Amino acid sequence: MRRMWPTTVRARATVGAGLVVAAALALASFALLGLLEANLLRNAENDARRQAETVAQLASTGRLGRARPPGRAVEFVQVVSADGRVLYSSPNLIGVPALPPAPPEAPGTRMHTWRVRPVDGDHRQRVVQVVTQTPDGPATVYAGASLRDADAADDTTTAALVIGMPLLWATVVLVTWRVTGHALRPVEAIRAEVAEISDRDLHRRVPVPATRDEVARLAETMNATLDRLEASGIRQRQFIADASHELRSPITVLRTQLEVALAVRDPELWPELIGGALEDIERLQRLAADLLLLARIDAAQPVPAVPLDLGALVREVLEARLGDRVPVRADLAADVEVTAGALWLGRVVTNLVDNAQRYAVHGVDVTLRTAGGSGAARRTAVLEVVDDGPGIPGADRERVFERFTRLDDSRSRDHGGAGLGLAIARDLSTHHGGTLTAEDCASGARLVLRLPLTPRS
Repeated sequence: MRRMWPTTVRARATVGAGLVVAAALALASFALLGLLEANLLRNAENDARRQAETVAQLASTGRLGRARPPGRAVEFVQVVSADGRVLYSSPNLIGVPALPPAPPEAPGTRMHTWRVRPVDGDHRQRVVQVVTQTPDGPATVYAGASLRDADAADDTTTAALVIGMPLLWATVVLVTWRVTGHALRPVEAIRAEVAEISDRDLHRRVPVPATRDEVARLAETMNATLDRLEASGIRQRQFIADASHELRSPITVLRTQLEVALAVRDPELWPELIGGALEDIERLQRLAADLLLLARIDAAQPVPAVPLDLGALVREVLEARLGDRVPVRADLAADVEVTAGALWLGRVVTNLVDNAQRYAVHGVDVTLRTAGGSGAARRTAVLEVVDDGPGIPGADRERVFERFTRLDDSRSRDHGGAGLGLAIARDLSTHHGGTLTAEDCASGARLVLRLPLTPRS
């Protein structure tokens, strides 16, 4: 059964529409014929009843001789006595025996209607029977109306339906096939274009029809998805290229130091050479850890987020720091609760303070406060890290958060930075539903982290 059912949307829509329309046309045809037949029979019966009642009134007063021949709507009239004698007949029934009484299905009533075989001609008759009391005793009046007009109307209507309904059905099926095909043509164009797009052709886009309907919105959504895929691919390739470049430098330096240590036979120089190699190995370890963390962030791995005291977390991170080049001054508000992963949020604070330590001259200020309205759901935690260094130019306040970005490449390398600290901090902030921006400062740089406060019940 499934093999016989059409497999394309166009064919299924056409078959479905055809079946529904065929059923509707069949029901409508039968209903029309039934209503037409019932209406014509009722009209014929009313004509025969009026004629029978008129003749019955004449018979009850003994004036059957004054009865007029029936009109065009009534085929015949006959009056039969209780003993079966024909008391009166219309001209077309002269010499015809008395009609049979009403069928037994409706006994005991004064007026009956039924069908009889054709009395004159080839058309059916609708017979009305009326029982009346005459001076000579009870008599039965029969009046028959021809169903000639009803039969003709039935034949004409049936012929029209037999010819017209299939034509109407075929028209609906054809229109459905054409309209469905026209509506699905853009979908096929989208499918064909997407089928040809590979990982090296992410710059291509699907055609957007000018219909402004669901198909157009589908094409726009598909193009938006391709935009994101292309941007992701470009970012991934750039990331791989930058990572390769960053790894090449310490590996080259490390190899040079090891080759020099191998070539130099003076034991007094070995500690210095080995110490330099260890520094490069440490730098490689930090870079590998940062790259691994970025990969986890890009993979959107879930983080177990729990309510935590942000002030306590910042204080713990600052107290654990050893050997800072300049002092760190903290002004932390109490009872600032956010929902986050302690390990990752601690990494954000560490990266911000590390960045400030690289460029600060006399000190770093860390401030924690809350901002927003009175409702906890609308308030945010604001963590500011300010240094008194050279600052960040306005044009570079977004670029500093890009991966492997250095505003002063040589200075950053001297301090062991790979240009990933702020990028990691921003990605982790976004992962926790917050923001990280570089904002105006009277002197030095000012990095501001904003996180939503945990709603309190």
